[in-house]
Amino acid sequence: MQTAMRKPALIALAMIAAASAARAEPAPAAQPVLFSQTGRASYYDSALDGNETADGSIFDGSAFTAAHRSLPFGTVVRVTNVANGRTVKVRVNDRGPFTRRLVIDLSEAAARELGMFRRGIARVTLKVLRADQP
Repeated sequence: MQTAMRKPALIALAMIAAASAARAEPAPAAQPVLFSQTGRASYYDSALDGNETADGSIFDGSAFTAAHRSLPFGTVVRVTNVANGRTVKVRVNDRGPFTRRLVIDLSEAAARELGMFRRGIARVTLKVLRADQP
C-alpha cells in the first residue's frame, strides 16, 4: 500500500521539477580569457595631463586608460588589485612601462579606483576578455 502511495507523489514531484527546469534560464557560459598577466602596476602622475600618448590621443588622468608594452591600442583590460580584489577596466592608449619591474602604467583615476593611489604601486592581474564581456 505504501508503494502505491509513493508512486503518485514521485510522479508529481518529477512533473514539478520538469516544469521548473523548463522555465529556468541557462547559466551564462564562461568567457574565454584572451590574455592574462600578473605583475606590478604603477600610475602616471597627473602632471602629464595634456601630453600626447603613443596612439595620438591626449592624456587625461581622470580617464580610465593605461600604457602596456605590447597590447594593441584600444584593447580594454580588466585590472584587478590582488591585495584588495578591486577591479577596473582601462583602455590601452600608450606604450610602457619602460621598466621590466612593471607590467602596466595606469591613469590616476584607475589607480584611485584600485585603491593603489597612496602607495603608488600594486600587484595586479590583467585580463583581456571578449569585447562584449561586461
